[in-house]
Amino acid sequence: MRLRMMWGAAGAVLLALSGCASTEVATEPHDPYESFNRNMFAFNKALDENLFSPIADGYVAVTPEPAREAVFNFFDNLGYLTTVVNQLLQGKIETGMADAGRFLINSTFGLGGLIDFASGIEMPRNQEDFDQTLAVWGLSPGPYLELPLLGPNTFRSLPGIPADAATDLLTWVSSPLDYALGGVERVDQRARLDSAIKLRDKSSLDPYVFQREAYLQRRRHLIYDGNPPLDGPTGTR
Repeated sequence: MRLRMMWGAAGAVLLALSGCASTEVATEPHDPYESFNRNMFAFNKALDENLFSPIADGYVAVTPEPAREAVFNFFDNLGYLTTVVNQLLQGKIETGMADAGRFLINSTFGLGGLIDFASGIEMPRNQEDFDQTLAVWGLSPGPYLELPLLGPNTFRSLPGIPADAATDLLTWVSSPLDYALGGVERVDQRARLDSAIKLRDKSSLDPYVFQREAYLQRRRHLIYDGNPPLDGPTGTR
């Protein structure tokens, strides 16, 4: 179900882009569909302000911090095989095996991932996904793209939507539990993004530009494992 929803969002955007490609006027080389992206950004922002933000505020108000931390640990562990698989695909065999060990330890001693037991024994959390793998393999990011509900992306990240979902154990949970767990995960993610969203909206910069540049810079930081070259433009790799 999650795979179908993600592909549906991506497919709808690509169909819309195919109809407006000839009329777009690029202001940034890495954002040739800026007009479309701004409209999608406005849609996502309005949906967040009227739905996701109030729900996340209520979640934080009624859920103690230790419980929220357990929720985050649980969903992080469910999706951690994505990191393991992509470490191996990038040739990081030693790190990948260490991350596999982290997943096994948190799944067992961490009570199904509710407790981040592995970090307590100096097994750090890493973050890898298929977009990072494609970058390591040499594929350029392509144009920046704002997706409905999914937010900031690039064309290169589109194949990672189903690829990363396939290695997330939550994808294989049968309905209706899938919907319930997916909803809790979405609310927890939104609650954790609250400070970043408030910073974006209070920035003196255009909120759309702020989010776009912050997203591209963070992706670059992740792709280079925290050590990006100083001479590369934001929209590359």
